[in-house]
Amino acid sequence: MSPIDLLVVGAGPAGMAAAVAARQAGLSVTVVDDQPAPGGQIWRAVETVAVSPRAAVLGEAFKAGAASAAAFRACGAHYEPGAQLWQIEPGFRAFVTQDRQARTIEAKAIVLATGAQERPVPFPGWTLPGVLTVGAAQILLKTSGQIPAKPAWIAGSGPLVLLYMKQLLDAGGQIAGFLDTTPPGRLMMALPHLPRALGKAGDLIKGASWSLALRRAGVKVVRHVADLAAEGSERIEAIRYRTASGVEARVPAELLLVHEGVIPSIHPPLALGCAVEWSTAQACYVPKLDSWGESSVPGVFIAGDGAGVAGAKAAELRGALAGIKVALSAGRLDAAAAEEQAGPLRRKLASELALRPFLDALYAPRPQVFAPADETLVCRCEEVTAGEIRALAQVGRPGPNQVKAFTRAGMGPCQGRQCGYTVSHILAAAEKRPVDEVGFYRVRPPLKPVTLGELASLDRRDDAA
Repeated sequence: MSPIDLLVVGAGPAGMAAAVAARQAGLSVTVVDDQPAPGGQIWRAVETVAVSPRAAVLGEAFKAGAASAAAFRACGAHYEPGAQLWQIEPGFRAFVTQDRQARTIEAKAIVLATGAQERPVPFPGWTLPGVLTVGAAQILLKTSGQIPAKPAWIAGSGPLVLLYMKQLLDAGGQIAGFLDTTPPGRLMMALPHLPRALGKAGDLIKGASWSLALRRAGVKVVRHVADLAAEGSERIEAIRYRTASGVEARVPAELLLVHEGVIPSIHPPLALGCAVEWSTAQACYVPKLDSWGESSVPGVFIAGDGAGVAGAKAAELRGALAGIKVALSAGRLDAAAAEEQAGPLRRKLASELALRPFLDALYAPRPQVFAPADETLVCRCEEVTAGEIRALAQVGRPGPNQVKAFTRAGMGPCQGRQCGYTVSHILAAAEKRPVDEVGFYRVRPPLKPVTLGELASLDRRDDAA
């Protein structure tokens, strides 16, 4: 079977836009996505929810995704929902599992539109039942309209926290209190970026309106929370916190939702050998890309929040640029036509990115996120504590991969997505080295867990061929 022109991994804003752009140039496109419907995390279930009463709670930005999903459905790309990518070989040969059957897809180019994940926040008690992320709670709201039955405590920092609390209140939910972990002085640090951010004044006003909604609802807000712990035996029973000024308190709690920002999903690019660099602004690794979104590996493009967190509109623009460049490389567009199409997209993208320096400075993660107490589980898959990692750091100057070998941290089902950055930061602090010098886990296949039955189905398919 001849390879397709383009394989797109992910059907969020970036993946859908890349597919549409490539199809407009006449390319053969396959889109695989592990979700049952297009939209990604930010527009999850948008096709059904956008026409339901729930859409009023989720807001206009969410409803806007319905038009993008419709354009994607109509573009002619071969779409495979419920398909999980678990390996890509150079050349390119992708391994996916769908309906418990594995197979390969050969493609001339790949767009990785795998989005972002919430930044892991290990703290004492974070593995207790009743402790979830804000993103997980929002997924329940989007997909099934579920909200907490009892007042929820919410702890964290960033736009998503404010948005979810506004949505929760509009849906009839209750908030026991908001533990704002934004450190003092962050607004002053962000002010130098404000003039540039004023180009997106509408978004700034929207964020201010979310804060105002909390005040009108009488939500208790505790500012500058520095340390956090969840307490309980079988599940969360109380929250203990300390503010930057030294105020300590303990409050009863049945549900705690936490969030400290989002970071790009870098496992697929790392598995392909794509170069990454440390982003001081976002305190994470981001792929090295050219102006089209092409990585250091020719033919591999990274679009959307996986290229650097910037939101849905920027993701769509990045996806479209990648699709245009694939068409150019395939000879379906000449250079002049490609640049003509790309020019307006790049100008819009620059406008969308104008707000990021302000938000990155305002909501940069507090230092305690990267320095959990010794007894805190860092790798929840393999039950490795921060203290165990610090002890290893005293023996030579190990990197994350040595720690993985010694402790199995990063070998569990999540493949280090939850512990990778914490391990790197702990080692960097103990060894007095920059985080980017310490590095990250070496990502090995499979990217997601695969059963023996799924592996065996590859042979059955080959025999049948």
